[in-house]
Amino acid sequence: MTVIAARHYRDGKIVGEVDIHDRKERPLGPNEFYWIGLHDPDAAELDTVGACFGLHPLALEDARKGLQLPKVDLYGDQLFVILRTATLDDARIGYGETSIFLGPGFIVTVRHGSARAHTALRARLESAPHLLAHGPDYVLHAIMDFIVDGYYPIVEALEERVLAMEAAAGEVFLDRAAIRSIFAIRREIVRFLRMLGVMSDVAALLVNHSMPNIDADMLPYFRDVLDHVRRAEYQMTGLRELLTSVAETSSLLEQQRQGDITRQLAAWAAILAVPTALAGIYGMNFQFMPELHWRYGYFIVIGVMAAICTTLYLRFRRSGWL
Repeated sequence: MTVIAARHYRDGKIVGEVDIHDRKERPLGPNEFYWIGLHDPDAAELDTVGACFGLHPLALEDARKGLQLPKVDLYGDQLFVILRTATLDDARIGYGETSIFLGPGFIVTVRHGSARAHTALRARLESAPHLLAHGPDYVLHAIMDFIVDGYYPIVEALEERVLAMEAAAGEVFLDRAAIRSIFAIRREIVRFLRMLGVMSDVAALLVNHSMPNIDADMLPYFRDVLDHVRRAEYQMTGLRELLTSVAETSSLLEQQRQGDITRQLAAWAAILAVPTALAGIYGMNFQFMPELHWRYGYFIVIGVMAAICTTLYLRFRRSGWL
């Protein structure tokens, strides 16, 4: 069984474990609730939990699929929330899913493909009964905050890479591998931004609309989560624009380098055109040509070539073409 923990709480303190196979009615006091945590359950295990707490079959079907976009659904007095987790593996962002069922007196979490377990979060909340006593809606906030906080190491790691690429682009021309790396990271950022946008919508729904099993005094907590999501979204948008700037800078530097090479080739071509023209004229096999039989004609032509080429070289050098 993939039940990580199934506990009964009263006033924020552990009362005991919950047997999810026991389908009898579970009368609860005003300050009591259940928290069931599942990790990669199969269909039978999820159906067992659904029968135990009366979860809606459509919500169970969504929780069974995994890797869906974040969303909020209402099923009577039950709230169903899908959140996306993210981890950075080298230059790729891996995604997981956490489905949450929030009902009267219970919260059920289902993790798919998430590398960050809720064990540490549960231990932290259990060590602070005054927080856990708020009820399952506080647990929902804590899970959302835990997931969103996991985005920031990704943002910071990508920010370091992008800043390093920006520094390299300003010093040397980026080769083909570096260009491919830029577009690969940009592709990951665009996917991450798409997910952050939907996560922001989910948090905004919980803040701006009345939801079952969420007390009004919990709204500031969900508003704080919304601020965190939007801050991550803002940072990633800046990184996307910075990567675009890096690619454009590299392209401009390459165009400038090619322009310099083109100017140098044009300058040398102009310099070499002078001796080529003179040699071509005096290399013609005509018997009657002016100055053809001068005693010092050869040396004069060589001197003229050298003088003109030197003058052109100095002019091009002064103008920055050489």
